[in-house]
Amino acid sequence: MLTTREFIYETRPGRVVFGAGSCNKLSEEMKLRGLGRALVLSTKQQADIANRISGMLGPMSAGTCDLATMHTPVEITEKALVILRDSGADCLVSIGGGSTIGLGKALSLRSDLPHIAIPTTYAGSEMTPILGETENALKTTRRDPAILPTLVLYDVDLTIGLPVAMSVTSGINAIAHAVEALYAPDRNPVVSLMAEEAIASLAHALPVVAEKPADLPARENCQYGAWLAGICLGSVSMAIHHKLCHTLGGTFNLPHAETHTVILPYATAYVAEFAPDAMAAIERALGSENAASGLRDLAKSLGAPLSLAQIGMPEDGIEKAADLAVKNAYWNPRPLEREAIRDLLNRAYHGAPPI
Repeated sequence: MLTTREFIYETRPGRVVFGAGSCNKLSEEMKLRGLGRALVLSTKQQADIANRISGMLGPMSAGTCDLATMHTPVEITEKALVILRDSGADCLVSIGGGSTIGLGKALSLRSDLPHIAIPTTYAGSEMTPILGETENALKTTRRDPAILPTLVLYDVDLTIGLPVAMSVTSGINAIAHAVEALYAPDRNPVVSLMAEEAIASLAHALPVVAEKPADLPARENCQYGAWLAGICLGSVSMAIHHKLCHTLGGTFNLPHAETHTVILPYATAYVAEFAPDAMAAIERALGSENAASGLRDLAKSLGAPLSLAQIGMPEDGIEKAADLAVKNAYWNPRPLEREAIRDLLNRAYHGAPPI
């Protein structure tokens, strides 16, 4: 018997160029848009690759800025804005992971300049109209179509040097975007298909990357999965997983991808009974009998961190985190109950099995 469906699916603007060597098309893509000079953004750790991209652009480069840092602090954005204004650039190019792309988004929003993203991790930020910024130890997010980069270049060659540990947590971070899209209030069949495909692609490719970091097809499948997961995150609303990760990351300055990696099985277990269709999709994608346990088993098999204690969370911060998590709570299939969230965080702190 067929059932009726009601949903809204809204496509996102922007252009994606996917494939090995695609960063070599940057100047060509800029010319297609009538852009003349780009300020190239990076973290200090990736300044070398930013300089290489800047050199490739030649006279189309307005210089580099390597101030990008985790959680996009507002004070860093303000410093970078001064550099941008002095550079005379008419567009921004961010090369790196979520930190650099976040800075690109923040600058683009403040300057109204086009933003071109060249991701080197699996964060997925490049496909979302979402900006998370930190100020006074609190992380806030906003969603606006103007935040979405106008062009994304996916070049698998740039991911070969990504260390295995970072590849693993970045990949699980991407899986988290897809997992939460499966039980979002505004989910739809198109995004759900992308989410399941994203989880499956990453879950099958990450073990190969962990074993053979230079395996090009595996890296490309990770990038493909991350692209789909980013579309999912940008297309639907966030729930408990992202609420907890934003709370923990912004308040305790925990590493972004590692926080997502640790929290994912616990957030999934929290909503499992309230989102059976989502759990079934996750289990199919993982080839697992239980969604939450399957996600934790994947992380464990890849050598990823399994507890908040491992990534620098103070134990005495659990109470504060529980209070913040239920304040201005996101929609969730299961209501965010303070004591239940506190128990979740306590289990995650100690790395106990997710239940």
